[in-house]
This record gives sequence, structure tokens and C-alpha cells, in this order.
Amino acid sequence: MDLLTVRTPLITQDIVVFGLLAVIAAVVQLTSTSQNRILKRFYFFCPPLLVMYFLPGILNTTNVINGNDSRVYEIISKYLLPAGLVLFTLSVDIRELWKLRKKAGSMFLAGAVGVIIGGPLTILIVKQFAPSLVGGEGADAVWRGLACVSGSWIGGSANLAALSEVFKPSPQLFSSMVVLDTIIANLWLAILLYGVGKNRQLNRFFRADDRDVDEVREKIEAYQMATAKIPALRDVLLILAIAFGGCGFAYLVAEPLVAYVQLHFPVLERFSLTSSFFWVVIICTTLGVILSFTPLRRLEGAGASRTGNVFLYLFITAVGMQMDIVSVVENYGLLLVGLIWLVFHILAMVIVGRLIRAPYFFFAVSGEANLGGAVQASLIASAFHTSLAPVGVLLAVLGYVFGNYGGYLCGLLMQWAAGS
Repeated sequence: MDLLTVRTPLITQDIVVFGLLAVIAAVVQLTSTSQNRILKRFYFFCPPLLVMYFLPGILNTTNVINGNDSRVYEIISKYLLPAGLVLFTLSVDIRELWKLRKKAGSMFLAGAVGVIIGGPLTILIVKQFAPSLVGGEGADAVWRGLACVSGSWIGGSANLAALSEVFKPSPQLFSSMVVLDTIIANLWLAILLYGVGKNRQLNRFFRADDRDVDEVREKIEAYQMATAKIPALRDVLLILAIAFGGCGFAYLVAEPLVAYVQLHFPVLERFSLTSSFFWVVIICTTLGVILSFTPLRRLEGAGASRTGNVFLYLFITAVGMQMDIVSVVENYGLLLVGLIWLVFHILAMVIVGRLIRAPYFFFAVSGEANLGGAVQASLIASAFHTSLAPVGVLLAVLGYVFGNYGGYLCGLLMQWAAGS
């Protein structure tokens, strides 16, 4: 059989792939709210968001669709997700969110320290039983590639790219590190999504006082109930106008803003603040917050955040279609290194989380702000409640700022651990 034929997915049309993702999101939502005993038991062990995430990954792995070649992920992540962020923050209460700052910041810093310390410790451990996995010389020295990953795990992909210019791994090594980053990030996102469905049990483990998060969520829900109404056509059109108009405005501003920053403040490139999509996320979030002080906030009662939830669920399925389960097996060596490193990140957050009695919300959002970035962090925060999305964005901004510095320090420590 021709090799090209083998690699061609069953479904190649983007509109069909998009429709398939919409069907998956709808079916999972319908079945997860069913009173059927078998379905309730299934979703007790497999939370709905995790199922939405994994089903497209299975389709991608089995070659029904090809998440890398399809433009569906690009469309959903670039257009629907920023539009959803505007709607999520439309009913936000800034004074209430401000109450969450201390524990959120502490958990984020704990996760970053776990990455910085865990990197060299991972090399020291792996050297004892598989030195070739963390060996190499010159541009092929594995510690150089891992140093780039550390920037991504504190901040995001922009930091990974920036540190590649500092430590200069070979192109082949850098490609392997991108695979490592992608695999671990997908696994971590799946674990955190699973945890969302076990929020109360995990809060008991952390001995957490969840009152702050619950208070914010309850006030938001009370506002939604107080303003709830059957939306008229004009309400629906206005919600879509604000969502996509805000998204369009963000892209209109982001490109010249990036050009201005690069020209007049090139030093900010060290903070990875020259990514246009980063500014799109920031502008959409800020725009939603500004509109929350206007009468447009009442659109929450007409279903603004519910519309944002539709975009969120589609985004989760689109992220899932990027996952290739086979690649986890094929890159088991790198996966082992990444998993050991991830354990140190988790341990640091668990220790600090129990010490300060932080609810799982802060653990999950801070953890994803480290390994995922602004988009995934806002996704996790929204999984708890749509109006909590700004918490994820704010923590991710910290990651962008500290990613290069923390990654550079981690790189130096890993160089020492590798004996280079």
C-alpha cells in the first residue's frame, strides 16, 4: 500500500472536522447531564471535560482526522477563544477577584520553583540509570534543550523560543524538546481537567478553605440568576457583536502594538512580550473587564457566559485533536525524563498548597499557567467558573515575565548537573 495513502486521514475537510468536534462537545454535554445510572457512573470516573479532550485525541491517533494538518485548531484558538474571553469577563467583579491574589501568587511561584529545582535534580537522577538520555556534547548536549523547556514550563512557548537563542541547542535536539514539551503539557492538562471533576475531594486533601473561591463563584451565579431572561434576537446579536467585535479590535491593536514595542522597547522581548497573540488575549480580557462596568454587563442574564462556554468547549476539543497517543509510546525515553521533572513541579505545589491550605482551584490554574500559558490557564480557570478566567490570564502574565529568567537559572543549574 502506498505510504501517502496510509498517512492520509479519513476526514480531510476542515468543515467536517469542525462539525465533528461540535457533535462531540454536544454529545458529552448531553450525556454528562443525563440521569442514566451507567452514564452518571462513567462521568464520575471520567469528568466531562476530560472526555471532550480525549475523544478528538483518539480520532487523531487512529488517523480519522489529522489535528496537525487541519486549520480547525488555528481558527478556534485564534477567533473563538479570544471572543470567549471577552464574554467570560463581561460580568466579572474585580473587587471579588482581587481577594484571590495571595494564594494564587504563592502557588504560581511554588510551581516555578519546582521547575527550576526539578530540572537539575532530574538530570542527576536519570544519570544514575540511563546517562545517555541526559548526555550529549556541544549543541547536542541534552541539558541545552531541557533549559529551553524550563522556560516554557515557567511561562510559555514564547519563552521556549527565546531561550533557544540563549542556549542554542541543535535543530534536531530542539525538535525533540518541542515533542517533550507538547507530550507533557497535554498529559498535565488532562490530569488537571480530571482534577476539576474531583475538586471537593482534592480540597479535603489540601485541607483547604474554599470559601474565597466559593464566595466569588456564588456572587457571580447570584448575579446571573438575578439578571436571567429569555434572550431576544437583539440580545443574541449584541452578545456576538461584543464577542467578535472585541476579538477583531484586539487583533487590530495587537499587530501595531507589537511593532511599536519591538521598535521602541526592544528590551521587552526578553520578557517574551512581543507575541501578537499574547496581546490579543490581554486586550480581550481587559476589554471584557472594562465593559463589566457598563450596562452591557446585564447581557450576562441573556447568556453571555453560556455563549462563551460554547467557545470554550470547542476549544477543549480542538486542543484534544492535537494529541497523538502513539507519540507518547514512541518517545518513552524523553517522556520518562519529563515525568520525573513534572513530579518535582507537582511536589513543590502540593507542599506549598497544603501549608497555605490552598484550594485545588489555585493548584490547577497555577500549574497550567506554568506549563500551559495564558490560553490553557484561562481554560482551566473557566472550567471552575467562566468568570474566573482572568485569574488564569493574570498568572500566565507572571509566567511570561519570569519565564526567561527562571529558565536561564534552571539552564545553568542543569549544565552543572550534567557536568558540562
